[in-house]
Amino acid sequence: MEIKTVNNNAKSFGLINANTLRVIACILMLMDHSWATVIPGSDWLTYAGRMAFPIFAFQIAEGFFHTSDFKKYARRLFIFALISEIPFNLMYASSVIYPFHQNVMFTLLLGLLAIKSLDAIRMACAGHSFKDWNSSTVKFLILGLLKASLCVLAAGIGFTDYGITGVLTIILFYLCRGFRMAPLVQLAGMVYINCFAIMGRTIPLTLGSMSFDFPTQGFAVLSLIFIWLYNGKKGRSSKVLQYGFYTFYPVHMLILAMILAAM
Repeated sequence: MEIKTVNNNAKSFGLINANTLRVIACILMLMDHSWATVIPGSDWLTYAGRMAFPIFAFQIAEGFFHTSDFKKYARRLFIFALISEIPFNLMYASSVIYPFHQNVMFTLLLGLLAIKSLDAIRMACAGHSFKDWNSSTVKFLILGLLKASLCVLAAGIGFTDYGITGVLTIILFYLCRGFRMAPLVQLAGMVYINCFAIMGRTIPLTLGSMSFDFPTQGFAVLSLIFIWLYNGKKGRSSKVLQYGFYTFYPVHMLILAMILAAM
């Protein structure tokens, strides 16, 4: 079994384990989806809900370093992406088939595959200086970057939820893991991705004589508060709990779609 040696950023004073972080992300996601379906007009729900995806993205990067079976991890994401597609379509478009927007599980899977490709580069270059690089190392570098780029591109072409920016968010958390200045890089990356790269709804704000539109996606940056409180621990280990988090995604969307159809 491959052992990954990248150190964790988690501090000993962290208050939130992985399970608690998942619960928080699920609640935030439910708030956002409720706003989009059965509780329209309560904009504060979607403002809070913007924080859900970055937490899930962070957990994909963490899960990559903690999993003992990458193929099983990727396969589980793929299976639940397939399971979730019809509930997602029903919630998002009130239709069983909707090819123009795919559920976020596909984004998480592509992000996982992207960081796997980048990690192959890290493993190939570990312990070697630039002067020691040979044709084999260069080949690993080119292939790794190509595979990661294809994952990013696939998210855009495939219309997955959060698309290209979603996969880049996962890559951001992967690259920052074990990096001394990780919080600053994470903050800068999250601000750029969510305040500039993602276009969407805005809120008009006035500060003194200055007026500007604040992107509601910018609230996603606040997810770093929860991420920085992560203590690096998994919490209670249970198959029921593990699959319960995965199952929550399609089940809650199906319930919301049913409620919306009955309204």
